[in-house]
Amino acid sequence: MDLNTITEIAKPRQRSEIPDWKPGDAWLAGGTWLFSEPQPALNRLVDISDFGWPSLQISDQGLQIAATCKIAELDGTALPSGWSAAPLFNQCCRSFLASFKIWNMATVGGNICMALPAGPMISLTSALEGHCTLWAADGVERRISVVDFVEGPQRTVLKPGEMLRQIDLPVSTLKKRTAFRQISLSPLGRSAALLIGTLAPDTGEFLLTVTASTPRPMQFSFDSLPSREALREAIEAQIPKANYYDDIHGAPPWRRHLTLQFAEELRFELGWKVS
Repeated sequence: MDLNTITEIAKPRQRSEIPDWKPGDAWLAGGTWLFSEPQPALNRLVDISDFGWPSLQISDQGLQIAATCKIAELDGTALPSGWSAAPLFNQCCRSFLASFKIWNMATVGGNICMALPAGPMISLTSALEGHCTLWAADGVERRISVVDFVEGPQRTVLKPGEMLRQIDLPVSTLKKRTAFRQISLSPLGRSAALLIGTLAPDTGEFLLTVTASTPRPMQFSFDSLPSREALREAIEAQIPKANYYDDIHGAPPWRRHLTLQFAEELRFELGWKVS
């Protein structure tokens, strides 16, 4: 879609060239959402695609994902054999409601910054305990977990002029055992519930991440694999019935049922894997 209110496109190549932020500005990376509907409040786009950030960097510390990394790049990357969580990348990438054209333009950072409950990059990076590096307009940087970065549907902690630079996934979480569940109302529909369980091979710590069925990511951490009752009680205590997401992709009672059902399936699957 043409954006007929845009009068200027800035294309900085380094951080010092980023223009002073003003009302009517928006960051442009993949642009798959930005160009999908009218944006009458915008008059300038700041295109960050020329920064030349490496999309993915693998190191002994883990995986660094640039905000401009394309979904297709993330899905196609060969990860170290010792990273047991590697299947999650493909599972979450294929939870997109998107064509191959979107896959080759949409960015990881864009999906996270959209902060939609069903954003699969939010699910992936939350479950793997990712942290965001944010660049402020005044040059200050700050770090925040992905879980805390997303505050609600299309709401994040980003301040005016602040951008998401990268997401870091620690190697310790990439070596965890994982289990995945996702469902939509239709075969190619938006996720109504997407849950991921992880289990640390050395300590036995269990982490459950609930997304899509709730307005923002929710996590439940246990020192060891909990009982069925303990897990259900924790979910019911932190996610009241009224707090399940409500839209055309699923009614709250159904999302609650799926969340509790999938949580137990993940707990059982990870328990079976180590028994």
